[in-house]
Amino acid sequence: MQLRKSLLPHGLLSLILLLPNPTSAFYLPGVVPTSYKKNDLVPLHVNRLAPMGSGTDAQVHSAVSRGYYHPAFHFCKPEGGPKDVGPESLGAVIFGDRIKTSPFELLMMQNETCKRLCNETTYSDKDSTFVNRRIWENLGHDWLVDGLPAGQPYHLAEDGPMYYARGFPLGRHEGEETPVLHNHFEIIIYYHEVSAGGSRVVGVWVNPTSRKDSKNIDVTHADCGDEWSDKLRLNENGETKVTWTYSVDWRPSATAWAVRWDILLHVDDPKIHWLSLVYTTGIVIFLVGTVSAILMRALKKDFARYNRLDAFNLDDFSTSAVDEEGVQEDSGWKLVHGDVFRPPKNPLLLSIFLGNGAQLFFMAGITIIFALFGFLSPSNRGSLGTAMIMLYTIFGFVGGYVSARVYKTFGGEAWKRNIVLTPVMIPGIVFGTFFLLNLFLWAKGSSGAVPFTTMLVLVAIWFIISVPLSFAGSWVGFRQAAFLSPVRTNQIPRQIPPTTQYLRPVPSMLIVGFLPFSAIFVEFYFIMDSLWFNRLYYMFGFVFLSYGVMIITCAAVTIMFVYHLLCAENYRWQWRAFNSAGASAVFVFGFSLIYWVLRLRYTGFTSMVLYLGYSSLISFLVFVLTGTIGFFSSWAFVRKIYSSIRID
Repeated sequence: MQLRKSLLPHGLLSLILLLPNPTSAFYLPGVVPTSYKKNDLVPLHVNRLAPMGSGTDAQVHSAVSRGYYHPAFHFCKPEGGPKDVGPESLGAVIFGDRIKTSPFELLMMQNETCKRLCNETTYSDKDSTFVNRRIWENLGHDWLVDGLPAGQPYHLAEDGPMYYARGFPLGRHEGEETPVLHNHFEIIIYYHEVSAGGSRVVGVWVNPTSRKDSKNIDVTHADCGDEWSDKLRLNENGETKVTWTYSVDWRPSATAWAVRWDILLHVDDPKIHWLSLVYTTGIVIFLVGTVSAILMRALKKDFARYNRLDAFNLDDFSTSAVDEEGVQEDSGWKLVHGDVFRPPKNPLLLSIFLGNGAQLFFMAGITIIFALFGFLSPSNRGSLGTAMIMLYTIFGFVGGYVSARVYKTFGGEAWKRNIVLTPVMIPGIVFGTFFLLNLFLWAKGSSGAVPFTTMLVLVAIWFIISVPLSFAGSWVGFRQAAFLSPVRTNQIPRQIPPTTQYLRPVPSMLIVGFLPFSAIFVEFYFIMDSLWFNRLYYMFGFVFLSYGVMIITCAAVTIMFVYHLLCAENYRWQWRAFNSAGASAVFVFGFSLIYWVLRLRYTGFTSMVLYLGYSSLISFLVFVLTGTIGFFSSWAFVRKIYSSIRID
């Protein structure tokens, strides 16, 4: 599997010349612009048929995409058969892109009123049933003209600017009637003249219509019929003959090639993102301010009381002296100083989670930064997915180092098991789930099924690059000294008293986990739209800020929880901090279920399994990520407060 050319030279040049707005990403072209002379052939490539919303039905009925040249569709094929357009990047293949050549002939600046696409095709009753079901599922075409997706125009307001929605529907269905199949395509292409005799494609939109009375005249021309005549409906009880036609209209445009993606990347209502950002920022300011004020005030009193108590001579220690100085005997978090750094239960498992969480943390952060500065342009299909895979692979060294260093600090002795399981356990769960879900796509005959060869490439990247890097990180980590505790640990653990209701595992997880989720749920909604509605998402500026807000919120609320836990004389804080912060995943999965009810209408078993499976996988990764953030912030806090007091 070959990867596309890197965007690094373009990115570095633009990074020097441009200072991007922190809440929006600028566009960096992923390919060199192509100029066409009059009557030059402009390529129209076809991709899979993917689920999308429609004007009559805003919900998606399937999660299964179909290959464009599936035999039942009977779409026209180019002479000599369709050929793959590529090579595609690893991310594009994983996300289901299957780009192929087409029989459409688009000649620069040459209009076509009605052109024959191929010979008349015949649909059997079985094929008609298959296609009608795909129309009911709201599958849509995904075409590319000169690398630019074709779509349909829309206006946010009657007198507002025009924007494009990627793709256009296979057909149309209304009520209980037999669906209508679109067999005529009005292709409107906007071009921008850059030099004498040279033009570039800057916009494409398609108006599909259904025309039952269209027919071929000769080898190149056809009678496209009347748009307002009877519609073409496939007969599920017999054969149906279909004629495929298209027209082409070239229109000049002042839009430059460098900004031709802007109308596709436009956000329908940016106010939602801004309001969400203001809301979450307000939460963070309030939360961090509250946590800081409470902790600073409480800790200041604690430090003063504990240090004043240590200043007394035991011989002079009396009740009257204590009353005069206002000093009471030890209580609260200082009372557990001899147990707070006691290794947690299952230190091996926790260290593996923390190592992989650190790996995810750096992968997500660097990926978002690259996307923010335009290195991962949507014109380079699959670049985002490829970057995520390669960055996670490279940061295997970080995962191995963190896991080994933490495990050594916990006093773990099964170092060989730690070295092996760190790069295998969590990635194995992810890959195993992905492979299992891919089996459903294979069985369904979906074009979105990842080929077996690509699976082998992923396994090779995993074991040839990621695992050795993780081993190297673990070797370095175990050679480093363990983090020394600021206080001694008692040989005999003290008994943990009963805790209050809100500090018990389930209530504390719900309380702590909700706030980090509230920082990302708006952007998570739009990302879900992008995944399941086959839409472009490029608001990485908002994602960057939301990610930062989530980190701060997660750290602040977990520190607050751990402080109250220690004040309740419960020194088993390690797993509690990890699980409570990781509980954001519960809200992520719950939100996914709500999204299913409101935005999706799956009826097929495969679509349900795919949605629940991928939602569970995303939630699991969020659990590992946020749990790691919560643990390390709490660990730093605990080390800080216990190193600030004098203990005999």
